[in-house]
Amino acid sequence: MPSHQPVAGMSAIDPKYISQPSAMASTSEPNRNPKYDPKKPHITDLPITRQNWYKHVNWLNVFMILGIPAMGLVASYWTPLRWQTAAWAVIYYFWTGLGITAGYHRLWAHKSYSAALPLRIFLAAVGGGAVEGSIRWWSRDHRAHHRYTDTDKDPYSVRKGLMYSHIGWMVMKQNPKRIGRTDITDLNEDPVVVWQHRHYLKVVFFMGLIFPTLVAGIGWGDWMGGYIYAGILRIFFVQQATFCVNSLAHWLGDQPFDDRNSPRDHVITALVTLGEGYHNFHHEFPSDYRNAIEWQQYDPTKWSIWVWSKLGLAHNLKQFRSNEIEKGRVQQLQKKLDQKRSKLDWGVPLDQLPVIEWEDYVEQAKNGRGLVAVAGVVHDVTDFINEHPGGKSLIKSGLGKDATAMFNGGVYQHSNGAHNLLSTMRVGVIRGGCEVEMWKRAQRENKDVQYVKDDAGNAIIRAGNQVTKVQQPMNSASAA
Repeated sequence: MPSHQPVAGMSAIDPKYISQPSAMASTSEPNRNPKYDPKKPHITDLPITRQNWYKHVNWLNVFMILGIPAMGLVASYWTPLRWQTAAWAVIYYFWTGLGITAGYHRLWAHKSYSAALPLRIFLAAVGGGAVEGSIRWWSRDHRAHHRYTDTDKDPYSVRKGLMYSHIGWMVMKQNPKRIGRTDITDLNEDPVVVWQHRHYLKVVFFMGLIFPTLVAGIGWGDWMGGYIYAGILRIFFVQQATFCVNSLAHWLGDQPFDDRNSPRDHVITALVTLGEGYHNFHHEFPSDYRNAIEWQQYDPTKWSIWVWSKLGLAHNLKQFRSNEIEKGRVQQLQKKLDQKRSKLDWGVPLDQLPVIEWEDYVEQAKNGRGLVAVAGVVHDVTDFINEHPGGKSLIKSGLGKDATAMFNGGVYQHSNGAHNLLSTMRVGVIRGGCEVEMWKRAQRENKDVQYVKDDAGNAIIRAGNQVTKVQQPMNSASAA
């Protein structure tokens, strides 16, 4: 009978026992367009040409994101800006911004904390006022972004260009079949999310335009100013700030935790995005309610969530353990050190040096070759003799001899830099002098390979641990 055991080349998973997800969304996750047919070729499957370029453009989004703000900018020329309206526009900018950062992003997309019903209603309302889509749609795309960062399934991958990740993905049509699928069953079970999604257009018009206009009009009689500045132009600025999380936060700054993907940390992005600029940290620890973990870093979203928790409106604020955060930071630092170390000359590895008989070493030195033995390693210092800071006589006195004691305090206690320089002059290993001590060190390095080799397998030489560095000077041949 044939064996039922898998053999080399066989897959551990039999596809016939795995249910394949349909290209169409399930009934619990309705399509954005109910008329969508996955069998019909999408416009994005065709190359952009001079004849069809306009079909690739999402003209509704172009009008909403660029057209309306442009009209508002023109109207502002004839609309005086009163200080009360300016102050209200800034306040409402922060409210709607927090609706996205603290609500859409950290509460619903990542579940980094839990919120009481009044706070969820507030964040859903002001988040709708930012006019960036419903919670359900926004969070679904954002989860795909985290799951498929920098791939073709990332809805706003920066690999497709900075402007694409900022606004191109909104103004150009996207093929829904190419966007990575994610689980949003928790959102479908949240009544606030479901209600906002079903009544999104009403929420947008009221919270985006009507509400800020009513506040300015009833409050100080500036109906048009409230509509233009706190409504239209405020929407434009809060949208552009949020878009910077998709673009600027993947392009500008450092990567202190991981550099395998594009997310980066930068204070400028944090200032623009209400604290979302520490994006490298966020992509490594997405369930943490914080983006900024240092006290001096700007993260008003974190501060707001913390205040809400003290007021009883938020709870279960999630934080990654500091031990894991520091491990990630140290690993990335080590990776950068390894990359920098690999570009430096550390000399020929000990196990690659030829073995030289003691008599051959002495004979070559007598015949004029500048060879010196330190801790069993032979170094050719011919080109360095005239440059030796201690003078030619001292270095010449060690040629053809065991100069271990001389080099390690017998004549002069050489610096760490001197040991590093000497390592670049290695030419062999001798059978004599301090050979035993040298091979002991090499054996110890081999036993602890995980600690003394970098990711590329190159030996890591710590300061003071060079093979020529001997703590207690050993007996050596006469140096005089």
